[in-house]
Amino acid sequence: MGSAELKTIFGNEGIKFNSRSTAVGLGNFDGLHVGHMVLVNALINEARINNLESVVYTFTKHPENIIRKNLFTPLLTTVGKRIQILGETRLDHVYFDEFDEKYSRMEPEAFVRDILADRLGAAVVIAGFNYRFGYMGQGDSRLLKELGEKYGIRVIIVSAVRMDSEIVSSTVIREYISKGDMERAAMFLGRHYSIMGKVSDGRRVGRKIGFPTANLRPDEYLIMPSNGVYLTKTLCGGTYYNSLTNVGINPTFGESLNVSVETHIPGFGKDIYGNDIEVFFLRKLRGEKKFKSADELSSQISLDIKAAMEYFGMPDL
Repeated sequence: MGSAELKTIFGNEGIKFNSRSTAVGLGNFDGLHVGHMVLVNALINEARINNLESVVYTFTKHPENIIRKNLFTPLLTTVGKRIQILGETRLDHVYFDEFDEKYSRMEPEAFVRDILADRLGAAVVIAGFNYRFGYMGQGDSRLLKELGEKYGIRVIIVSAVRMDSEIVSSTVIREYISKGDMERAAMFLGRHYSIMGKVSDGRRVGRKIGFPTANLRPDEYLIMPSNGVYLTKTLCGGTYYNSLTNVGINPTFGESLNVSVETHIPGFGKDIYGNDIEVFFLRKLRGEKKFKSADELSSQISLDIKAAMEYFGMPDL
């Protein structure tokens, strides 16, 4: 019905909705890209005109990472980011369930009967054209419609959303990000890809060579842009700053075991260690390179900053 504040529910809370009181949107919603938002907006409108509560039903973990243990699927968004994005809509509830081994063995009809009809109280269900459910993904949009009729649920299937003849999907967006094509990824996401976190106390290499950085240790399950230097915007304390971000393993100073995200904000002098920031990736400037010396790296960073100044239309410092 469009509440002022999104309510977040987790499966272990035992929440149960009244019978036939909700419109439910189904999907993984990783990235909440433009295709997902078409579905979410259709859900909100359908709920409003039928005087129902709108509910996005999804999972904390990607089902593929439970089913295919040896083929890890990196994610585009944390649970927190998904809540933030959905909170900017007029959605009533987002319901995060736990997809585990037991859940993966649920038969398609049991999902519709026990989850959609009984627990979620669905009168209407909206899903994407390629939605799969039940054991081994046996259920598809056709079966969802058939089972919906049996249990008195109206099912709406949302068609594929295309951009430049390419279907928008989380898989395609992951591919663009992993190649460093942040502009194409942004077009499909409907916003710039970003990484959130607390600024950690790194090796302070940047400070030693005259370019202090805010260092993030991103969650391991998140997709990372390919190693290199990026033009970015950094949100800190409610203000967006023009910035330059290195993603990589710092080969000049001895390779790190983990990929780091290090952001330099030109002209920024505040101490923000321990603060929460969000880095938005706009465009890749160059790949990561191992330099012969700290001086050579420093000279390259100066050139990178000059390129960033030109991109952002900033005067030289």
